[in-house]
Amino acid sequence: MVINLKDVSFEFETHRVLDQINLNISEHRIGIIGVNGSGKSTLARLISGLIAPTSGSIRLNKIDVFKDRKAALKTVGIIFQNPDHQIIFPTCVEEISFGLIQQGMTRIEAEKKSKQLLLKFDKSNWSDELAHNLSQGQRHFLCLISVLAMEPDVIILDEPYAGLDLPTSIKLKNTIKKLNQQIVMITHDREILEDFERILWIDNGKIVRDGSFESVMPDFEKEMRKRANVSD
Repeated sequence: MVINLKDVSFEFETHRVLDQINLNISEHRIGIIGVNGSGKSTLARLISGLIAPTSGSIRLNKIDVFKDRKAALKTVGIIFQNPDHQIIFPTCVEEISFGLIQQGMTRIEAEKKSKQLLLKFDKSNWSDELAHNLSQGQRHFLCLISVLAMEPDVIILDEPYAGLDLPTSIKLKNTIKKLNQQIVMITHDREILEDFERILWIDNGKIVRDGSFESVMPDFEKEMRKRANVSD
């Protein structure tokens, strides 16, 4: 999958959140780093097609995922930092089934596949469970299963481990690590990023560094210590 952004800018009211972003991404694992408010989550939503750029173009294998939402469902999935911003249905099966129905399955077919996926991930006891009864970590996992159900080529994860306890975080990391899909992840987890092929550092709406973990992360950490007035 090739993710192409050409002269992409995004403005909210009078604030330019992203400014003239040009990227051509084909790597299997891509990490996005930057301080809060730098434009990371906006970039994730643009790539997923949830919002349109103010100017410029975004294509995933030449598909405009904002305009072609049907193609987008098979092309890209996104998992938000807060699962409560993503889960919209009462039960776990209904939540997983929704995207499948959007793709053209009947409700019966979608529910059958949803239950098969829950069984695959050893969560068959969630079939009739209310989503709001799950812990935050479990709701994150439900969101991941919902995205995987649609079999997208690209999965975007926005701080997927934020707020999780250690056992849940480890389990989710191991699951994501085994995925075959192209992964674009917003995270500051150094251990995770070490295995990524490419790191994008965003600051004030611009890509300030783009390269390998070894070439980007030391400078990023040095800059963060500088801003925090912490010496080496």
